[in-house]
Amino acid sequence: MTAHKGQNKAMRHRVLIVDDEESMRLFLARVLVSELHAEVTLAGTCEQALHLVGNYAYDAILLDLLMPGIGGYEVLRELRRASPNVATPVIIVSVLSDKVAQNRCMKAGANVYVVKPVERNTLVATVKAQIAGRGKPKAKRHEHR
Repeated sequence: MTAHKGQNKAMRHRVLIVDDEESMRLFLARVLVSELHAEVTLAGTCEQALHLVGNYAYDAILLDLLMPGIGGYEVLRELRRASPNVATPVIIVSVLSDKVAQNRCMKAGANVYVVKPVERNTLVATVKAQIAGRGKPKAKRHEHR
C-alpha cells in the first residue's frame, strides 16, 4: 500500500510498517497517511521486510517483534548490520511490555519502543519526533540504580 493522492511529494516521508497482523498494518498505515501524509509501504512477513530494507531507504520503520519466521528481533539486527536503513529510526510496536524485551530491542538498535495497543496521538507524535531527529545521534538511555 502506498499513499500518493494529492500530497506534496517534497513533504511526504517514506515509512515501512512491518507487522504480520493485517488489521494492525492497516490501522498504522491509515493513521500515518491521514495525519502525516506519509508514503507507506507494508510488509506482512519478516522476509518481505528484509527484502524491502535491503533495497529501499525509509524515513522511519515501524516493526512488530512477534512474527512468524525469523521474527522482529532478527529483522532489527539485520537492518542495523548492513542496509540502506542502518541509521533509519526504528520504532518497535509490540504487545510485549516487559523491560527485558524493551532493553533487548534498544541494545539491538531500536530508537523507540511502543506497547500495543498504541493510541493514534502517541503514534503520530512518536513518528514525527523520530523523523525530525533523523541524522542526529540517538539519545542515551539513562538508567537509575
